Amino acid sequence: MVETTVHHSEKAVFVGVVLQKGGERKTLEYLDELEFLAETAGAVGDKKFIQRLDRPDKATYIGTGKLMEIKEYAEANDIEYVIFDDELTGTQQRNIEKAIGNKSIEVIDRTSLILEIFAQRAKTSYAKMQVELAHYQYLLPRLAGMWTHLERQRGGMGTRGGMGETQIEVDRRIVKERISRLKDQLAKVDRQMATQRSNRGSLVRLSLVGYTNVGKSTLMNILAKSDVFAENKLFATLDTTVRKVVIENVPFLLSDTVGFIRKLPTQLVEAFKSTLDEVREADVLVHVVDISHPDFEEQMKVVEETLRDIGAADKPTYVVFNKIDAYRNEEYDPYSIEPKKPENRTLDELRSSWIAAEKTPCIFISATQRIGLEKLRSDLYKMVAEIHAGRWPFNNFLW
Repeated sequence: MVETTVHHSEKAVFVGVVLQKGGERKTLEYLDELEFLAETAGAVGDKKFIQRLDRPDKATYIGTGKLMEIKEYAEANDIEYVIFDDELTGTQQRNIEKAIGNKSIEVIDRTSLILEIFAQRAKTSYAKMQVELAHYQYLLPRLAGMWTHLERQRGGMGTRGGMGETQIEVDRRIVKERISRLKDQLAKVDRQMATQRSNRGSLVRLSLVGYTNVGKSTLMNILAKSDVFAENKLFATLDTTVRKVVIENVPFLLSDTVGFIRKLPTQLVEAFKSTLDEVREADVLVHVVDISHPDFEEQMKVVEETLRDIGAADKPTYVVFNKIDAYRNEEYDPYSIEPKKPENRTLDELRSSWIAAEKTPCIFISATQRIGLEKLRSDLYKMVAEIHAGRWPFNNFLW
């Protein structure tokens, strides 16, 4: 089996395309995120390449001239990885590798990079199985090109020089069998986890959701007074963590699970669906947003789309705009004839517009600076207490 392993301190360049509906600035922002992914995996970002196209080239994703430019730069600057900000088809990857023609330079797409990070971050056997399943599902349609150097025929039983199986067919069968075994193993663990969730009784459940690296685990640690791993890296949390929280006299369960990201590989969404049962079964979703990120509204849309994909879009949602201490806006010239752009909005203007325009309740906080946390606790208390009152109307803890 061919695996991608990104080693520490090895240099990488990043490749993206500017399509008609997008702009160069947006593509560069996407490549910044791709560079953050690579750094999370252990590589060092070196340079970004972009090309304006009507659509990605079916054969090589980018034009051959740009590909030769990348090849020359990579060879001249000891680049180990060329990373594309999209999922390459097996044909595209083979053609790009053939054009570069240097075995010391590895071609990686966004999906395989994210899979690599998940493999590094997985700590429990359950998370490791989920990542392995996603890896095999990604690998299966790409086997044909990966194993051409090993292609040979194996004779069938009782034959001499028969057609038999090619090495590719053998490898494909092995991968399919491994996928089947992993699905069976995960199904057993899923049943055990479902039993654990059912044993928690009727406690109100809140689930932290959001883009990766927005501060969910930090918020979890503050509210639950726990020690969930939190770090300024993408996908710091893979395994779902559930803690019992009591605010004043009202108890509830709070869960923190894997963060979402733009173009999250479909294989990972499928493999982690059972992990995300905590989200689907929650009474309220607490959507944590990094308001200091220039594309926080696009990140919110990515989270909403992912919630739809896993069947949790209809849940009551409470939006927590985090990191207000890091929010920066571009100064707006009051004498300018140009209208204000999103990046010109002050924090007060953002707060006023969201509170006025959105039906979804929201709050603006800084988890690390402890700004707005008392109001957050008060809001959560009211939401949970209201649900409690509906389930146990005669319990005297509410009055």
